Amino acid sequence: MSLQIFPVKVGINTCYLIRHEGVILIDAGGPNKIKTFQRAFDKFSIRPDEIKLIVLTHGDVDHVGSAADLKELTGARIAIHKNDKDLFEKSLHNFPAGVTKWGKFMHVILNPVLKNVLPRISGGKADIILDENDYPLSDFGVQGKIIHTPGHTSGSISVLLDSGDAFVGCMAHNNFPFRLKPGLPIFADDIEGVKQSWKRLLKYDIKTIYPGHGNPFPAEVMRRELGE
Repeated sequence: MSLQIFPVKVGINTCYLIRHEGVILIDAGGPNKIKTFQRAFDKFSIRPDEIKLIVLTHGDVDHVGSAADLKELTGARIAIHKNDKDLFEKSLHNFPAGVTKWGKFMHVILNPVLKNVLPRISGGKADIILDENDYPLSDFGVQGKIIHTPGHTSGSISVLLDSGDAFVGCMAHNNFPFRLKPGLPIFADDIEGVKQSWKRLLKYDIKTIYPGHGNPFPAEVMRRELGE
Protein backbone atom coordinates (compact mmCIF):
# COMPACT_ATOMS: atom_id res chain seq x y z
CA MET A 1 0.00 0.00 0.00
CA SER A 2 1.26 3.49 -0.84
CA LEU A 3 1.83 5.97 1.98
CA GLN A 4 -1.28 7.91 3.00
CA ILE A 5 -1.43 10.89 5.37
CA PHE A 6 -4.80 11.93 6.77
CA PRO A 7 -5.12 15.15 8.81
CA VAL A 8 -7.63 15.00 11.66
CA LYS A 9 -8.90 18.40 12.78
CA VAL A 10 -9.58 18.42 16.52
CA GLY A 11 -10.56 21.98 17.40
CA ILE A 12 -7.53 24.17 16.70
CA ASN A 13 -5.27 21.10 16.69
CA THR A 14 -4.32 18.94 13.75
CA CYS A 15 -3.56 15.29 14.47
CA TYR A 16 -2.44 12.88 11.76
CA LEU A 17 -3.24 9.34 10.75
CA ILE A 18 -0.44 7.72 8.77
CA ARG A 19 -1.21 4.54 6.85
CA HIS A 20 1.40 2.52 4.98
CA GLU A 21 1.83 -1.17 5.74
CA GLY A 22 0.45 -0.32 9.18
CA VAL A 23 -1.34 2.63 10.78
CA ILE A 24 -0.12 5.05 13.44
CA LEU A 25 -1.69 8.19 14.93
CA ILE A 26 0.23 11.33 15.78
CA ASP A 27 -1.22 13.25 18.74
CA ALA A 28 -4.52 12.80 20.53
CA GLY A 29 -6.18 16.20 20.71
CA GLY A 30 -7.85 17.64 23.78
CA PRO A 31 -10.00 15.82 26.34
CA ASN A 32 -13.30 14.19 25.40
CA LYS A 33 -12.64 14.17 21.65
CA ILE A 34 -13.07 10.44 21.06
CA LYS A 35 -16.15 10.95 18.85
CA THR A 36 -14.15 13.30 16.61
CA PHE A 37 -11.58 10.55 16.12
CA GLN A 38 -14.23 7.90 15.51
CA ARG A 39 -15.71 10.05 12.74
CA ALA A 40 -12.24 10.43 11.23
CA PHE A 41 -11.64 6.66 11.35
CA ASP A 42 -14.93 6.13 9.51
CA LYS A 43 -14.16 8.87 6.98
CA PHE A 44 -10.78 7.37 6.09
CA SER A 45 -11.95 3.74 6.29
CA ILE A 46 -9.60 2.86 9.12
CA ARG A 47 -10.70 0.35 11.74
CA PRO A 48 -9.69 1.40 15.26
CA ASP A 49 -7.87 -1.91 15.80
CA GLU A 50 -5.64 -1.18 12.78
CA ILE A 51 -3.95 1.61 14.75
CA LYS A 52 -0.99 0.11 16.59
CA LEU A 53 0.81 3.21 17.86
CA ILE A 54 -0.16 6.64 19.18
CA VAL A 55 2.77 9.06 19.17
CA LEU A 56 2.41 12.05 21.49
CA THR A 57 4.61 14.88 20.24
CA HIS A 58 4.65 16.44 23.74
CA GLY A 59 2.68 16.44 26.97
CA ASP A 60 0.41 19.50 26.70
CA VAL A 61 -3.27 18.77 27.33
CA ASP A 62 -4.42 19.69 23.81
CA HIS A 63 -2.11 16.99 22.41
CA VAL A 64 -2.62 14.19 24.95
CA GLY A 65 -6.15 14.81 26.21
CA SER A 66 -7.88 11.89 24.48
CA ALA A 67 -4.90 9.51 24.44
CA ALA A 68 -6.18 7.22 27.21
CA ASP A 69 -9.61 6.97 25.53
CA LEU A 70 -7.99 6.24 22.18
CA LYS A 71 -5.82 3.55 23.71
CA GLU A 72 -8.92 1.89 25.14
CA LEU A 73 -10.72 2.10 21.79
CA THR A 74 -7.85 0.95 19.57
CA GLY A 75 -5.58 -1.15 21.78
CA ALA A 76 -2.65 0.91 20.43
CA ARG A 77 0.53 1.52 22.38
CA ILE A 78 1.31 5.09 23.47
CA ALA A 79 4.76 6.61 22.94
CA ILE A 80 5.94 9.78 24.68
CA HIS A 81 9.33 11.18 25.64
CA LYS A 82 10.50 10.56 29.19
CA ASN A 83 10.70 14.30 29.92
CA ASP A 84 6.96 14.75 29.22
CA LYS A 85 5.79 11.39 30.54
CA ASP A 86 4.48 12.76 33.85
CA LEU A 87 2.50 15.50 32.10
CA PHE A 88 0.42 12.76 30.50
CA GLU A 89 0.39 10.09 33.17
CA LYS A 90 -0.23 12.47 36.11
CA SER A 91 -2.50 14.90 34.22
CA LEU A 92 -0.22 17.84 35.01
CA HIS A 93 -0.97 21.32 33.69
CA ASN A 94 1.69 22.65 31.35
CA PHE A 95 1.67 25.67 29.07
CA PRO A 96 5.02 26.88 27.72
CA ALA A 97 5.69 30.61 27.99
CA GLY A 98 4.99 33.14 25.27
CA VAL A 99 8.12 33.99 23.30
CA THR A 100 6.69 36.78 21.12
CA LYS A 101 4.60 39.82 22.09
CA TRP A 102 1.54 38.07 20.72
CA GLY A 103 2.50 34.85 22.44
CA LYS A 104 2.89 36.59 25.79
CA PHE A 105 -0.53 38.22 25.38
CA MET A 106 -2.17 34.94 24.36
CA HIS A 107 -0.54 33.14 27.28
CA VAL A 108 -2.23 35.53 29.71
CA ILE A 109 -5.58 34.93 27.99
CA LEU A 110 -5.35 31.17 27.47
CA ASN A 111 -3.55 29.95 30.58
CA PRO A 112 -6.57 30.31 32.91
CA VAL A 113 -8.76 28.52 30.36
CA LEU A 114 -6.36 25.62 29.99
CA LYS A 115 -5.76 25.43 33.72
CA ASN A 116 -9.26 25.88 35.10
CA VAL A 117 -11.91 25.50 32.40
CA LEU A 118 -10.88 22.68 30.12
CA PRO A 119 -11.78 19.23 31.47
CA ARG A 120 -8.79 17.51 32.97
CA ILE A 121 -7.57 14.33 31.38
CA SER A 122 -7.68 11.09 33.26
CA GLY A 123 -4.08 10.00 33.61
CA GLY A 124 -3.19 7.24 31.21
CA LYS A 125 -0.26 4.90 30.96
CA ALA A 126 2.47 5.25 28.37
CA ASP A 127 3.85 2.05 26.85
CA ILE A 128 6.96 3.33 25.07
CA ILE A 129 9.15 5.84 26.89
CA LEU A 130 11.35 7.65 24.41
CA ASP A 131 14.76 9.13 25.15
CA GLU A 132 17.48 10.92 23.18
CA ASN A 133 17.93 7.96 20.84
CA ASP A 134 16.02 7.72 17.57
CA TYR A 135 13.12 5.27 17.65
CA PRO A 136 12.35 3.33 14.42
CA LEU A 137 8.75 2.89 13.29
CA SER A 138 9.29 -0.11 11.03
CA ASP A 139 7.77 -2.50 13.58
CA PHE A 140 4.51 -0.60 13.16
CA GLY A 141 4.49 -0.79 9.38
CA VAL A 142 5.69 2.77 8.79
CA GLN A 143 9.05 3.67 7.28
CA GLY A 144 10.47 6.40 9.45
CA LYS A 145 11.55 7.24 12.97
CA ILE A 146 10.88 9.38 16.02
CA ILE A 147 13.59 11.86 17.02
CA HIS A 148 13.96 14.07 20.09
CA THR A 149 13.45 17.75 19.18
CA PRO A 150 13.34 19.69 22.47
CA GLY A 151 12.46 23.35 22.74
CA HIS A 152 8.71 23.76 22.90
CA THR A 153 8.93 21.39 25.85
CA SER A 154 11.97 19.44 26.98
CA GLY A 155 10.26 16.25 25.82
CA SER A 156 9.07 17.41 22.40
CA ILE A 157 9.61 14.87 19.63
CA SER A 158 9.11 14.78 15.86
CA VAL A 159 8.19 11.97 13.49
CA LEU A 160 10.31 11.82 10.33
CA LEU A 161 9.16 9.61 7.49
CA ASP A 162 11.48 8.27 4.81
CA SER A 163 9.18 10.07 2.35
CA GLY A 164 10.46 13.45 3.58
CA ASP A 165 7.40 14.28 5.67
CA ALA A 166 8.08 15.65 9.17
CA PHE A 167 5.43 15.86 11.91
CA VAL A 168 6.63 18.36 14.47
CA GLY A 169 3.81 19.04 16.94
CA CYS A 170 4.28 22.52 18.43
CA MET A 171 7.78 22.94 17.07
CA ALA A 172 6.02 25.16 14.49
CA HIS A 173 2.70 27.00 14.26
CA ASN A 174 0.67 27.81 11.17
CA ASN A 175 -2.84 28.97 12.03
CA PHE A 176 -4.85 31.58 13.89
CA PRO A 177 -4.78 32.43 16.77
CA PHE A 178 -1.09 31.51 16.82
CA ARG A 179 0.32 32.83 13.56
CA LEU A 180 -0.98 34.11 10.22
CA LYS A 181 1.76 32.30 8.32
CA PRO A 182 4.02 29.33 9.12
CA GLY A 183 7.01 29.78 11.36
CA LEU A 184 8.47 29.37 14.82
CA PRO A 185 6.04 28.66 17.67
CA ILE A 186 4.79 31.59 19.74
CA PHE A 187 5.02 29.44 22.89
CA ALA A 188 8.14 27.57 24.01
CA ASP A 189 10.10 26.61 27.09
CA ASP A 190 13.30 27.34 25.17
CA ILE A 191 12.99 29.14 21.83
CA GLU A 192 16.72 28.83 21.14
CA GLY A 193 16.31 25.10 21.72
CA VAL A 194 13.52 25.13 19.13
CA LYS A 195 15.84 26.73 16.61
CA GLN A 196 18.52 24.12 17.32
CA SER A 197 15.94 21.37 16.82
CA TRP A 198 14.90 22.97 13.54
CA LYS A 199 18.53 22.86 12.45
CA ARG A 200 18.68 19.19 13.36
CA LEU A 201 15.54 18.48 11.35
CA LEU A 202 16.96 20.25 8.32
CA LYS A 203 19.98 17.93 8.30
CA TYR A 204 17.57 15.25 7.11
CA ASP A 205 16.07 15.20 3.63
CA ILE A 206 12.73 16.63 4.75
CA LYS A 207 10.37 18.26 2.28
CA THR A 208 7.13 19.02 4.08
CA ILE A 209 6.45 20.12 7.67
CA TYR A 210 3.21 19.05 9.36
CA PRO A 211 2.55 21.22 12.45
CA GLY A 212 0.24 20.36 15.33
CA HIS A 213 -1.64 23.61 14.68
CA GLY A 214 -2.40 24.50 11.07
CA ASN A 215 -1.66 23.25 7.60
CA PRO A 216 1.51 21.66 6.16
CA PHE A 217 4.17 23.92 4.69
CA PRO A 218 7.45 23.47 2.77
CA ALA A 219 10.62 22.83 4.76
CA GLU A 220 12.11 25.80 2.90
CA VAL A 221 10.16 28.05 5.31
CA MET A 222 12.32 26.75 8.16
CA ARG A 223 15.47 27.39 6.18
CA ARG A 224 14.42 30.99 5.43
CA GLU A 225 13.56 31.73 9.09
CA LEU A 226 16.92 30.36 10.22
CA GLY A 227 18.73 32.24 7.48
CA GLU A 228 20.14 29.07 5.95
